[in-house]
Amino acid sequence: MPDPAAVNTMFARIARRYDAANRLLSGGVDQWWRRRLVRHVRAGSPRAVLDLATGSGDVAFALARALPGDTRVTGMDFCQPMLDQAVAKQASASPDSPAARISFLQGDGLALPCGDAEFDAVTVSFGLRNMADRHRALSEMRRVLRPGGRVHVLEFSQPYGWFRPLYYFYTKRILPAIAGKVTGDRAAYDYLNASIEAYPGHAAMSEELRRAGFREVRAIRMTLGIVALHIGVA
Repeated sequence: MPDPAAVNTMFARIARRYDAANRLLSGGVDQWWRRRLVRHVRAGSPRAVLDLATGSGDVAFALARALPGDTRVTGMDFCQPMLDQAVAKQASASPDSPAARISFLQGDGLALPCGDAEFDAVTVSFGLRNMADRHRALSEMRRVLRPGGRVHVLEFSQPYGWFRPLYYFYTKRILPAIAGKVTGDRAAYDYLNASIEAYPGHAAMSEELRRAGFREVRAIRMTLGIVALHIGVA
């Protein structure tokens, strides 16, 4: 399991170049993945949304733009330098923009500083695999969801079998080299590769959501299976 202190330090090192690296390494497809997540959240008409592991805030900002103006959006991350990037983006937006109504807070996904049944939806994008105890994190998400609320987990997954050799060649050899040039921190992306390879496939991840108490669990595989959006009902 990931070491929380090491993960925090790693993200603090790459925070300023995190967005640029994501766009480059995914060819911009990461934005499409996030848009699909936001569409599924919007379909549930939530009144209060928690974006966990919000990072630099991309999903939180997209949610604020897509949801009605009276929807409460909270972005939470345990790495303060990543949150600083989100707050800087918010500060650069106009005061009357949807970004202005997001609350950015520091918090640990294993012990959320939130009350029981506080949110209608919880989202986490490419952050669950970095948490030291996935079951505990998922249980916390369920705790803060109201009955009938939905969790949306967007995460790397295991690609279709025929595509795996090519995909893992990219993540092991090409991705760390490019990311090292962009961020100046190749080691962070060596960790990324290892965390992706160790993460469960969509079927096993669905079972983890069920063990955490979620029902009506489904997985939407995207881009040859390298990413999956998991949705479950509290």
